Amino acid sequence: MYDVILSFLTAFFITWLAIPAIINIARVKGLMDEPGERRSHSTSIPTLGGIGIFAGVIFSITFWTPFVVFSDLQYILCALIVIFLIGAKDDIVPLSPSKKFAGEILAAIILVFRADVKLTSLYGVFGIYDLPLWASLGLSIFTIIVIINAINLIDGINGLSGSVGTVIAVTFGWWFYSINAIELAIIAFALAGALVAFLKYNYSPARIFMGDTGALLIGLVCSILAIKFIELNKGLTHPMAIQSVPAVAVGVMIIPLFDTLRVFTLRALKGKSPFHPDRNHIHHLLIDSGLSHMHATYILVVVNILFIFLVYKLQHIGSLPLLLVLLGLAIAMSTGLYYYSKSKQRVVVE
Repeated sequence: MYDVILSFLTAFFITWLAIPAIINIARVKGLMDEPGERRSHSTSIPTLGGIGIFAGVIFSITFWTPFVVFSDLQYILCALIVIFLIGAKDDIVPLSPSKKFAGEILAAIILVFRADVKLTSLYGVFGIYDLPLWASLGLSIFTIIVIINAINLIDGINGLSGSVGTVIAVTFGWWFYSINAIELAIIAFALAGALVAFLKYNYSPARIFMGDTGALLIGLVCSILAIKFIELNKGLTHPMAIQSVPAVAVGVMIIPLFDTLRVFTLRALKGKSPFHPDRNHIHHLLIDSGLSHMHATYILVVVNILFIFLVYKLQHIGSLPLLLVLLGLAIAMSTGLYYYSKSKQRVVVE
């Protein structure tokens, strides 16, 4: 227990102390995010806040994780470094999407092939249980890439990625601690500690953004936690064993996963590339409804927490039925929000 608490505190204080220095350096070097058509801010804001998050997470994990019982940690650290370098390069000198994607795939391959972070079963979803090796490897890499980009895509308003990332990390971390998977709990709470410290500077009025450096890092750590959460439930006899575990994992990460699915689907229906930028994200709809950044962030965090409670209470109904419940409820809520935001915009115009 003490190691888990200390991992949180260590990451918190390192990030807390690092961010002001990073803000000053970013201002001096002109590493700023400028206002624009798709931006939700009206002034230049320093980027590279993810460097502070990375520093807190890496130091805390390395210092407090017992390497003797977690031999795969070195490969996880390698993957984190790869994704950090990709994010930092993109924040300073933008990378082409293909190069960024290649870096994400490299990090995913390291995790799957060397750190054994892979899915081996679908727990009966679509009648599929144990996966053949080729399917396990492909699905695992795909899942990691999806989660990384899902977190990155919701990083559009103050505090959202950091707050949702904290909720995800604490939820998974608490479960890992409950089943005595202390090494994974340390990783989860190190991320939570760094994010809580960062949010002090990212809540409105934001003094710094995390940039791709932070968003990609959060996504990678969340993908590790999610896959390990699913895998450790396989054959688990502990009182904290989760039923319908794939659906529960989706419920824990519902805001980034559903928002990504939603915008990609809408873009495809319009004949555009799934990666074509627009203002159709759920947080944009909330802003267009007249809410401030922080009100929109608070609403989405509360919704994410409510979904976590929902999947926990309904885990007995089976993975596929629970996934359908999640999808149906999320579609209904987002559709209602869409029409509400449009009505508010019409009132403003009139």
